[in-house]
Amino acid sequence: MAARALMFQGTGSDVGKSLVVAALARAFTLRGVTVLPFKPQNMSNNAAVTADGGEIGRAQALQARAANVPLSVHMNPVLLKPQGDVGAQVVVQGRVLCNARAAEYQRMKAALMPHVLDSFSRLKSAADLILVEGAGSASEINLRQNDIANMGFARAADVPVVMIGDIDRGGVIASLVGTKVVLDPPDAAMIAGFIVNRFRGDPLLFEEGMRQVAALTGWQAIGLLPFFKDASRLPAEDALGLGQPEKRKVGTKLRVAVPILPHISNFDDLDPLEAEPDVDLIRVRPHEILPNDCDLVLIVGSKATIADLRVLKESGLGVDIVAHARRGGHVLGLCGGYQMLGRKVSDPFGFEGEPGSIDGLALLDVETQLDGQKRLQAVEGRSFDGEFFSGYEMHVGRTQGPACSRPFATVDGKDEGAISVNGRVTGTYVHGLFADNRQRSAWLCRIGGTASHLDYNAEIDAVLDRLADHVEQHLDLDMLLTLAR
Repeated sequence: MAARALMFQGTGSDVGKSLVVAALARAFTLRGVTVLPFKPQNMSNNAAVTADGGEIGRAQALQARAANVPLSVHMNPVLLKPQGDVGAQVVVQGRVLCNARAAEYQRMKAALMPHVLDSFSRLKSAADLILVEGAGSASEINLRQNDIANMGFARAADVPVVMIGDIDRGGVIASLVGTKVVLDPPDAAMIAGFIVNRFRGDPLLFEEGMRQVAALTGWQAIGLLPFFKDASRLPAEDALGLGQPEKRKVGTKLRVAVPILPHISNFDDLDPLEAEPDVDLIRVRPHEILPNDCDLVLIVGSKATIADLRVLKESGLGVDIVAHARRGGHVLGLCGGYQMLGRKVSDPFGFEGEPGSIDGLALLDVETQLDGQKRLQAVEGRSFDGEFFSGYEMHVGRTQGPACSRPFATVDGKDEGAISVNGRVTGTYVHGLFADNRQRSAWLCRIGGTASHLDYNAEIDAVLDRLADHVEQHLDLDMLLTLAR
């Protein structure tokens, strides 16, 4: 019997759709319901490798984790990954289809809908309930033609919609009511209920507001959801959050500095370090100066390595990192960051933009050529000091040179990564190292700290359990099941 489905759309971007779906996925799973998440179209450079050898948005990976199910490319059949001068990389059912600029992609969407519906159909045959997440704002009627992300999908798949508004932004009544006003009547008819998210204060003060929205829209009030303070402990999908000033930790033993470059990707590699009580993770923007007393400079992945390397060098951060290394400081490059640490990065076929090459930071005696062949694979290995780890690779390009004779690790029986002669600079293509408790603990010791006592993955699951309890208390989950079809 095919699963029932319910779609969650938003009055705008970043109103909390991803978190609400993750919360409901865990809550319904704890009730014994088999749940699968689904997002027709996502835009993110924070992706996860699936069990079936593709990639999906990180938000769907978290939602799948909340539902205790393995990742599948069909949970996010269309993934757009912004990539510098060439527009966005279009990933369809886990595999790269092409690069396309915004106008080109708009013309492609009609042809992508069959893939979206195919993936949705596959999921419906394998679950009791499909929780569907929309993208951006439902009220972007200028993009309604050939839409596959919001009302276009809801209509094509006949999935009822719950609209989410964010009261923390202000004007939530106008945003919810206004959404109904601007939608075509057949689209508006798909909306069955609404949620007001991120409320702070006394909920009695907004009871009348909930009644007014229900009266003006005809939608069922599903609930007023208070702000969930532990949301920041969960992996984020949107790099916009990296631009917010963070609170510095006091009394920590280690300082890790991370350049925040324009095309940063797979930045969830930072989350486990952020969770470490003895680590102060310092985000350094291109216009800022690298702290002199940091214990590790960590350069994470990039969706446009050459463009970000150019920013790193022109801003002066590259000079700071080289000086840090010459003083005996530790430097670690992950994926694109590994490529930047070498002597040269070449793109002879123009995968990232105009064909060409750029000199790297020359902290590792290696060179990289971007070849367009993408490696997507979960991996297990052992680092140079004998410590085991699990992670994943998601990259294009081949890196070779004398430093590879001093590999960081052995993966699938082959040498992987490179280490400098003095042992202070390391590069690797493996993501997820810090999510592995063994390897994160080893890295803290390598840079002068002590072994970690944090079980990062257990902490994520504990937060998801608390989040599930949060929505059980404040949303009408029985009504949601009634609305699903």
